[in-house]
Amino acid sequence: MNINFIIFRNLKKNIKNYYLYVFALIFSVALYFSFVTLQYDPSMDEAKGSIKGGAALGAASILLVAIVAIFLLYANNIFIKRRSKEIGLFQLIGLTKSKIFMILSLENLILYFGSMLIGIFAGFSVSRLILMILFKITGVEANATLRFSSEALTQTVLVFAGVYILIMIMNFIFIRRQSILSLFRTVSSTQARVKKMSIMEIIIGLLGIGLILYGYYVSTRLFSGDLVEMNELFLSMVMILGAVIIGTYLFYKGSVSFIFNAIRKSKGGYLSLNDVLSLSSIMFRMKSNAILLTVITTVSALAIGLLSLSYISYYSAEKMAQQTVPNDYSIVRQEDRDLFTEALSAGDIAYTEVEIDVIQMNVDASDIIGSGLEKAANDSGEMIFPFVSDKSVSGVDIAPGEFLLKGMSDAVTQFMSIKNEGQITIETKGSTDALTLNMSGLEKGAVVSSYFSHGMPTAVVDHSIFEQLVQNVDPEIQGGSTKYYGFDITDRSELKEAENIFTKLDLDSKGPNWSQAETISYQKTNMGLMMFIVGFLGLTFLITSGCILYFKQMDEGEEEKANYTILRKLGFTQGNLLRGIQMKQIFNFGIPLIVGLFHSYFAVKSGWFFFGTELWTPMVLVMLLYTVLYSIFGLLSVIFYKGIIKDAL
Repeated sequence: MNINFIIFRNLKKNIKNYYLYVFALIFSVALYFSFVTLQYDPSMDEAKGSIKGGAALGAASILLVAIVAIFLLYANNIFIKRRSKEIGLFQLIGLTKSKIFMILSLENLILYFGSMLIGIFAGFSVSRLILMILFKITGVEANATLRFSSEALTQTVLVFAGVYILIMIMNFIFIRRQSILSLFRTVSSTQARVKKMSIMEIIIGLLGIGLILYGYYVSTRLFSGDLVEMNELFLSMVMILGAVIIGTYLFYKGSVSFIFNAIRKSKGGYLSLNDVLSLSSIMFRMKSNAILLTVITTVSALAIGLLSLSYISYYSAEKMAQQTVPNDYSIVRQEDRDLFTEALSAGDIAYTEVEIDVIQMNVDASDIIGSGLEKAANDSGEMIFPFVSDKSVSGVDIAPGEFLLKGMSDAVTQFMSIKNEGQITIETKGSTDALTLNMSGLEKGAVVSSYFSHGMPTAVVDHSIFEQLVQNVDPEIQGGSTKYYGFDITDRSELKEAENIFTKLDLDSKGPNWSQAETISYQKTNMGLMMFIVGFLGLTFLITSGCILYFKQMDEGEEEKANYTILRKLGFTQGNLLRGIQMKQIFNFGIPLIVGLFHSYFAVKSGWFFFGTELWTPMVLVMLLYTVLYSIFGLLSVIFYKGIIKDAL
């Protein structure tokens, strides 16, 4: 028997345990190679000017390497411990530690670089598809071609060769530090088992749940208007992050055991087979994996949260653009307006035009702004609001002495807590009495572009009141223009031609003249890229974390095989055991998933209104997709246990 025979025999023997590790490695290499290929693809040059594609993909590739490296090092740590008895046997038959290290290094070399070559080929094969998806999401018009990048190949090989060297260093340290006796005891000492719940563990369990709930509560108040200072917001965010992460760790360290122990006691000691296989096993094993599960849960919540927020922005692009540009085109200068109308008429394009006078006024709005924000602008409680006449707004008739706030965004509604009743006070020149107006309502539809509103709602007043306000304007707070010109193209089929005219005249560079279609495209381009990157990074983490949990189940399954043998000899069928295993996997994969979903929900809910206008549809779709993909690893674990149970007798 020579070294080569031992290497190939070990590979053949362990390949069934390595298949998911190999798949994750192939997937990771393929995704990284695809990212780097996009970074070096010439067709990305057309996109870089508008979406900074190269820089964004470069940053994503660094994060991808970090995720994959951590996963591979952790997975290798699991596998090297599983093979500790085998390493001990090699020493017993006379092989030196150097020889054993060489055998493991050559095995890993074949497995690792073989998988890497397959991954590079797979990444090259799908790189054009990924580029097409990116261009489709971002709206970039460019040709996606299949191109092999030697720069991407070199970078991929160097990066993963570096990870391989780190793995070899880890194996070398492990082999050098272990004695023969310790190698035979490594597997049995990897899981800590506890016989009884102590008072301290009960306190830890309750504290973990309390910290998580406290973090959730503070997150709901984060942008409610109670906190207006930047330092207060920052400290609250740090406190939420710390409370939730520490609470999550304590939850796995004590809360799970506390809850399951309470369930077990409520049954008076009469546990079914399902209870024995699920509750009793999980309640103590999660304690020893508390740090790992905390990291998986936190990063899962981060991935789901970021993907939800980017999809909210992408999903809400049109409505957000309508808040910024209420008409197809908004122009603020007379000469630009004349150029555009002449060009539209020359192109025989029918349109409708609105012309609105807009003035900016200092207003004491303390009566309509709640939650401690009445002094957000200055010590006197004054804020600047844009005002327009009701004659300029179609379908609106405001009574004298009243005003209507239009253009209410979700961010303003949440953060400023503007009430739907109350009054504002406006100082007027030449009069000792201030002008007081009562609020008649709140509406979302914007009246003028954000050049005039600056993100604030627009106050619509009676025409006679507006004329009175015009006589009392403060020139220092008026912008460069007090006239808004809005254009809507009558025939929507001519919108593209009108867009070409607007672009050709270069009106957007001559002043704050905006196109709604261009604003939508810009929003979708930027947030589409963000969604693309976060989506692929999230998918990478999902697969790597799912694999880690699966590997842990493989360890537990091998360790508990003797228990299943005893249960089978007592008369329990494969079906009896499998039902308990299914319940166990629901807890093993379901608890980190559910906790991660709750974390991401409260994180997204606290500030989603800064990213878009729709919360539930994008967030629910992201969560459902993540749950379905995550559940696949739970199903694979059940299939693995089915094989263990079948071989137990």
